[in-house]
Parts: sequence; structure tokens; C-alpha cells
Amino acid sequence: GAMEDKRNIPIIEWEHLDKRKFYVFGICMTMMIRVSVYPFTLIRTRLQVQKGKSLYKGTFDAFVKILQTEGTVGLYRGFLVNTFTLISGQCYVTTYELTRKYVSRYNNNNAVKSLVAGGSASLVAQSITVPIDVVSQHLMMQRKGESMGRFKVRNRDGKRLLVFGQTKDIIVQIFKADGFRGFYRGYVASLLTYIPNSAVWWPFYHFYAEQLSSLTPKDCPHLLLQAISGPLAAATASTLTNPMDVIRARVQVEGKSSIVLTFKQLMAEEGPWGLTKGLSARIISATPSTIVIVVGYETLKKLSLRPELVDSRHW
Repeated sequence: GAMEDKRNIPIIEWEHLDKRKFYVFGICMTMMIRVSVYPFTLIRTRLQVQKGKSLYKGTFDAFVKILQTEGTVGLYRGFLVNTFTLISGQCYVTTYELTRKYVSRYNNNNAVKSLVAGGSASLVAQSITVPIDVVSQHLMMQRKGESMGRFKVRNRDGKRLLVFGQTKDIIVQIFKADGFRGFYRGYVASLLTYIPNSAVWWPFYHFYAEQLSSLTPKDCPHLLLQAISGPLAAATASTLTNPMDVIRARVQVEGKSSIVLTFKQLMAEEGPWGLTKGLSARIISATPSTIVIVVGYETLKKLSLRPELVDSRHW
């Protein structure tokens, strides 16, 4: 009956959107999230790269120590460079939607569509993200007077280099050390982290949403269910893919080329617990962004519906 139709979470497809609105809203929203969660991304990377607990005991400890020794600037190292990954975010969404549309010609099962689209979208996004990541992670590693990574930003005549000076400096150093391949260090590790991450996220998201939906009263707003199932799915995906993420960070920062050797070394030095490094910081950085992405993505789609469709749909 009409009541059940209402309950089925409507999936807004690509054709129904006003693309320009969608991108503008999307970018503004993403920037707001980025600024709020970036410090945790930086902390997560430092925790994953440090030997044992040599510098920081955990997320909170790192937060306090970085603030004390390096100030707010310390928490935002590499931020500007990292902002370029916005492009890959837009490519991700576009690829996701277009692949979904393409797959639906052959198969209309939502899980299949989500899996294939999530995987392809990650592939495209990672090809753009990895080089930016490699550079911004090296910047994240710069601490007062030393670096945790392979490269240290040189100071000219004792003056600290400005942000873009540092960036250029790191880029030049990476290129000198490894050539063009240097920017794709950890590309495979990245794919092995993010493709499963995004492939696992969507099915879990739909699964949690359906579970919650059956548990909650009929008049409970969809948006709330989505705002809860998003982070749950993210935490689940993060936990499953964290071991690979630690290895990815180490490969990229320490310039190793072998995933297997990095894994063995980590296990030898820190045991299985080493694989959970940076997990809580990762979940902290994933949660607000996931809530905003989920709620935002759905709201965005509603805001960006082409005007003639707005009245024809009951939200």
C-alpha cells in the first residue's frame, strides 16, 4: 500500500539532479568537513608511521603534543596540498553515479550496482589522490626541526620555507629520489585499502539502514537513520581495512616498495596490534565526514533536484 512505498528509501538517480548546484554545494560542504577533521587525518598518519609509541601515546596525546610544540599550524601541515584531493572526490561521485547508470542496463540489483560503482569510483579517485597523498603525507611528517619521514624540508638561510615553497621542495626531493614512480608509491596499497573500503561501505550502509529502519517506529525520519548507519558503516569498513591503511601510510612515507616486507617488518616490530595503529583517529576523522556526506549527499540531491521534479516527489 501507500504506507510501505513511503518507507522504502528512495534512491535519487543522476538524471534528476541540477549538476551545477550539486557541485557547488558539494565543494563548500566538503571544505567545511575538511577543515574540521584534517587534524585527525594528520594524527592518524603520524601514529601509523611512528615506531611503537615513541612519540605519541595515542590520538589525544598526539593532539595535545602537536598543539604544544607546533601550534595550530602543526595540525594543518599539508592541508592546502591535500585540498587538491577535492577534485578526486568530485570524480568519485561522478564515476559512482555514471557507473551505476551503466550497470543498471545489465543488472538492476542494488547491491551489484553499488559494488561495481563503488569499486570503479575508487579506482578513478585513487589515481588522482595517490600523488597528492604522497606529497601531503610528507608534509604532515615535518615536525619542528626534524621529519618523521624520508624527506626533510630544507630551510634556506635559516628561514622556514613558506607553504608552497615546502611543497615544491618535497616534490623535487621525491622526484630526485624516485622519479615519477615516487608519486605512485603505495598506489597498490591505496587501491587495496580504499577499494575494499568503499566497496564494503555501501553494502554495510544499506544493511544498517534497513536494520535500523525495521527497529524504529514508522515516523522516525529517514535522515536520522542514514546519519546513524553512515558512521556505523564507516567504522566497520575502517576497522576491516585499517591494517592495509597502516601499511599504505608506511610505504608512502618511508618510500618502501614492498607491501609484504612492510607487513612483515610491522608484525616483527609491533605484533598484530601494530595493525590497529591510528584506528581511533581514523574513525574520528571518518565519522563527522560520513555523517555530513550521507546526510549531505541525500539533502544535496534533494536540493539539487531539477525544479520540475521537486513537486512530483514526496520526500
